[in-house]
Amino acid sequence: MNQPSQPLPSFFSRISIAIGAFLRALSDAEYAARLTRIDDTPQPAAAPVAAPAPAPAPAPAPALVTLRVATPDAALQLLSLFQREARLIDFTQENLSAYSDADIGAAARVVHEGCAKVLKEHFTIQPVRSEVEGSRIELPEGFDAASVRLTGNVVGKAPFRGTLSHRGWRSADVRLPKLAEAHDAAILAPAEVEL
Repeated sequence: MNQPSQPLPSFFSRISIAIGAFLRALSDAEYAARLTRIDDTPQPAAAPVAAPAPAPAPAPAPALVTLRVATPDAALQLLSLFQREARLIDFTQENLSAYSDADIGAAARVVHEGCAKVLKEHFTIQPVRSEVEGSRIELPEGFDAASVRLTGNVVGKAPFRGTLSHRGWRSADVRLPKLAEAHDAAILAPAEVEL
């Protein structure tokens, strides 16, 4: 039985993975040693022992995934835009238990409108699939597993037939403002002092 490809982790998931690997490498020498071997090239296979029939060629080694370092500046800049236009950080850091559902709903409307404004100004967002959600589709062999995640009873191999439960989203264009060299992207919103 073939196992489905795992989707690539998101930027924020990779941050969590990196921090976890860093902390574990500090406390576990064997784990750190395994990490240092990740980039090593595989050793060539030993020559086959002479036999009456030629031995089959070894399967090619799986390609190593090249990881690139993602700088957090763009993510921090986007978070800052969400804070400025939608007060997203304020909303998520607030203890909502003291507020009524109507108050929370009114605040959520402001957050929703501000987040939508940021997305429209700085991204061109398009659906991954053009079909209507709920329609039956077929995914041929070789479909882009990074843009389509299989769910439910995933067995066998493509072609797969199923129901489109979510069209997915992709960014066709990103228009984040340029940052000055001295800009501290970690300051998501400056403290405010009224005089």
